[in-house]
Amino acid sequence: MPTFKQTLFALWQYPLPHHALSRIMGRVTHCKAPWLKNALIRVFAHWFKIDLEEAASANPGDYVCFNDFFTRPLKPGARPLPDDPDLVLSPADGTISQVGSLTSQWLIQAKGKDYSAAALLGGTEWSRPFEDGEFMTIYLSPRDYHRVHMPMSGRLIRMLHVPERLFSVNPATTAAVDNLFARNERVVCLFDTEAGPMAMVLVGALLVASVETVWQGVVTPPTRRTIRQWSYEECPISLQRGEEMGRFNMGSTVIVLFPHESLEWTATGGKPLRMGEPIGRLGISDT
Repeated sequence: MPTFKQTLFALWQYPLPHHALSRIMGRVTHCKAPWLKNALIRVFAHWFKIDLEEAASANPGDYVCFNDFFTRPLKPGARPLPDDPDLVLSPADGTISQVGSLTSQWLIQAKGKDYSAAALLGGTEWSRPFEDGEFMTIYLSPRDYHRVHMPMSGRLIRMLHVPERLFSVNPATTAAVDNLFARNERVVCLFDTEAGPMAMVLVGALLVASVETVWQGVVTPPTRRTIRQWSYEECPISLQRGEEMGRFNMGSTVIVLFPHESLEWTATGGKPLRMGEPIGRLGISDT
């Protein structure tokens, strides 16, 4: 059960104009006025103790706007990938909030709170391959690197944009709001991989101004009232392990799903992650 403080923190978010606030934040973070964007970058970097050693540039003046700094690229070679092709890699910097196996169609959101893969992925047709499968939820804090990469090589099959609310996805809200990840705006990407189908879900959040993918560009905004779908089966898009697949313009959460007995997790809940480090291994050990 959530604590009183967690419940209170969640309750004040319900009446907020989620999308309006996020659009305002988007305009501020894309402002190119040097005095504003340089001040925002310096304050943000100091407040959240941002490590710029791996960034392509540590100079605020090199970024066109604050959002360019927030989605800053890494230096070439900053994250060398492990050679073992059977290792599944972390798609992002962040912290593992939940990891494990689905119980039929159900994933764990937080202690005492579950939600269904069908609700998350847009229907049973797309969630069925993940029954009793494996999932990991990674929370990206403001200080993290905010580009999302491929855990393993795959061919894009389908993308879905679900325009919903934009609650915060911090631990307090995750503990208090039912079906949080299935009720927040999200971009669902389904890939065909060596391990079978793989789903990558980029979950929006309060003040997350935009979600992008490398093949589509900006997926949201604009936020529409109806679900949008893209099919890539006739125009295959292949991405290699470790290759960038998308980014958050402000922070949020990534959820990855794999089929039953396709891999075993080697990382545990609560562990801080760096993009590119191993989180699992293909196949299930007999020992």
